Formats: sequence, C-alpha cells, structure tokens
Amino acid sequence: MGDGQKQGEFAASASKRSINHIRDWLPSTSSPLSADTEKGGDIWINLMPLHLQRIDWMPSPPLVPDDGPIDLRHLARMTLDDAGLEREVLGMFVKQATRIVEALGASPADAPGDARRDAIVLAHTLKGAARAIGAFRVADGAAGVEATLRQGVDPSQAFSQGFAQALHELYDAVAEACTAAEAILRRP
Repeated sequence: MGDGQKQGEFAASASKRSINHIRDWLPSTSSPLSADTEKGGDIWINLMPLHLQRIDWMPSPPLVPDDGPIDLRHLARMTLDDAGLEREVLGMFVKQATRIVEALGASPADAPGDARRDAIVLAHTLKGAARAIGAFRVADGAAGVEATLRQGVDPSQAFSQGFAQALHELYDAVAEACTAAEAILRRP
C-alpha cells in the first residue's frame, strides 16, 4: 500500500468520523428533562456546545432609536451643532408643516390633474423637510399621503382607499412633531 492510498483512507475515515460526530451530536442539542413534576410536563433545554455557552451575549440596540418625534442627534448633525441654526430650522419647519397640512386637508384626493399634482408636490416637500430635521414619523406619513395620491385612485373611491387614513396619520405625526419643536423653541 502506497503513502497516497494511506492518506486517502485516513482522510476518508476522518470525514466519516466528523460526519458521525455531528450526526451523534445533533440529537443531544435538545433533550427533555422530567424534573418539572409540579406542572406535570417535560422541560426542554437547549444544550449548546461549551464554546457557545461561554460567550457573553448582549442585547442588540434598537434598529431605529426612539428619541421622540424629532431625532435630536440627527437635527444636531444636520445643523452642525449650531443651536441658533437648530432653532431657526425648527421654527421654519413648524410654519411650513402647519401650512402644508392645512393645504393637503383642503385639497381632496379626488381633485382633478393640477390640484392632485400640487398636493403630491406638497406631500413630497413635507417629506423632505421632515427628514431634514429628523421628524421621521412625519416623513413616513407624508410619504404615505404622496403614495396614495400618486396611485390615481378612482375619484369617487379616494377616501375609502386610504387617503383619509394616510392624511389622519400625517396630521397626528405633524401635531406631535410641532409640539416637540415648539417645546424646544421655548427653552432658554
């Protein structure tokens, strides 16, 4: 028997051992214990390999930080940490958001061509302004209104197809963001 044949047999037996080891190990990863006699049921435990049991697991941070209606860290980044500019931008946002929401409420979703296009532009403008200051719920609400208007639903079915719901969610988000912005503006 040559050296090449011995190495091939060793490799084959090693792979069989590792496959058998994995196959034998898998059923032991979960096993019932009958220690729970008060509740009358089996307790299933997960037996992790020892190297995984030694890892100190830590919770993940939230995917989107919830700092309130306005992400103040985002606002600070966008205004280069200039408190005066921050206040000016928030003041402009409050005025603009209020004006846009009133205009969107006055222009029905079933308005003909030009009025619909104007409403789409208003919703899109509000979406951009809200993203700029970190009012992401307002931006999402404005995006919902914009998407609903762009769908071009049948004018007689416009309010039953989601426009009223999208507009209501936008109203709530704008009211919340404007209240937060005004509270920031009242600070000395």
